[in-house]
Amino acid sequence: MTPFRREVTAQPEDIDELGHVNNAVWVRWIQDLAVAHWAAVAPPDQQAAHVWVVTRHEIDYRGNVVAGETVTGETWVPGAPRGARFDRHFRFLGSDGRVRVEGVTTWALLDRATGRLLRIRPEIAAPFVG
Repeated sequence: MTPFRREVTAQPEDIDELGHVNNAVWVRWIQDLAVAHWAAVAPPDQQAAHVWVVTRHEIDYRGNVVAGETVTGETWVPGAPRGARFDRHFRFLGSDGRVRVEGVTTWALLDRATGRLLRIRPEIAAPFVG
């Protein structure tokens, strides 16, 4: 399966007191990457009817990113959903190809109108799992 990709450039406000991208910013970038993937592949009716929420993050920080540096985020879903949940893998690569951050986030599908968990039907999972 081909990962979904998106570039992001670290802004001065993303930088912490240690001079590199703050951990909370990485979490925002992880979410932004996943949401962009959903928006790119899900039909409008599914986007209107459903919303995803994170139930778990597992993040490994492998290198630093400084202001002005651009990284390429990649995300993919390697396996079938489990009920209302699936694991989405991600990584952010520097221009040198080295991994800066990688991990797995577990997402759950909710009915947008009721806020209730929904089993992920095959037609919802199809654009993500290869």
